[in-house]
Amino acid sequence: MRSCPFLRRTLLILCLAITVAAAADTPQEETTRSAAIQALQEYNVLVGTWRGIGQPKRGSQAGAWQERVESVWELKPKSTGIRWAISGSKQWESALLSYDEEDKTFTLTVTLADKSTRIYRGKPIEKRLVLESASEDDPDVQRATLTLLNENRITLLLEKRPHQQSFFSRVAEIGYQREGTRLAAVGNSGPECVVTGGLGTIAVMHQGKTYYVCCTGCRDAFNDDPEGTLADFKKRKEAEKAARSEK
Repeated sequence: MRSCPFLRRTLLILCLAITVAAAADTPQEETTRSAAIQALQEYNVLVGTWRGIGQPKRGSQAGAWQERVESVWELKPKSTGIRWAISGSKQWESALLSYDEEDKTFTLTVTLADKSTRIYRGKPIEKRLVLESASEDDPDVQRATLTLLNENRITLLLEKRPHQQSFFSRVAEIGYQREGTRLAAVGNSGPECVVTGGLGTIAVMHQGKTYYVCCTGCRDAFNDDPEGTLADFKKRKEAEKAARSEK
């Protein structure tokens, strides 16, 4: 008995609908992603391309190296944050800076040069983001301190200490300069990214109008749902306006 063409078409449409529904964000995932974007607003400055110089010893070229970092927003249901792709480093190969809404802590998931994974957790202390990593497999507690000096300069200090000790020793420090800028060049004027609120550098179109996003990750998120993105952007601007009026 041959199957009915109508039945085959109906089953195909049903399977496609189930696949799309499974891929769509749940309300909880959307809330989690929005919370992560909001928490990471201060670190929008990381998005872009950076040139880095790493030094195991401050002021010494012994063992020093040069690296390059490309940072973009990663906006996935279960993985929202700022993704670093690193080339030339003696320490890290890639990293994802994200935010744990439940614990109210920042998380940095790092792929090391030897392909292993290390997870740092922590909170901002003044103008620094201080994160630590400790596990039974590592005899040392690892610490990573990210300092945003300005829009074009950041530093990353890597340290470690034995579990039984209280003081950290330096592993290396990497100083980063935004590619295409000079040390004295500071400033962040320009269009705003409609996805995350960062500096818009890439133009996108919707219904004949031009908007801006800060990276390819945000561009893809905008193209996937321009109406939802613009609605969220409008709500964010209204909230900012209301907050200013209360001051």
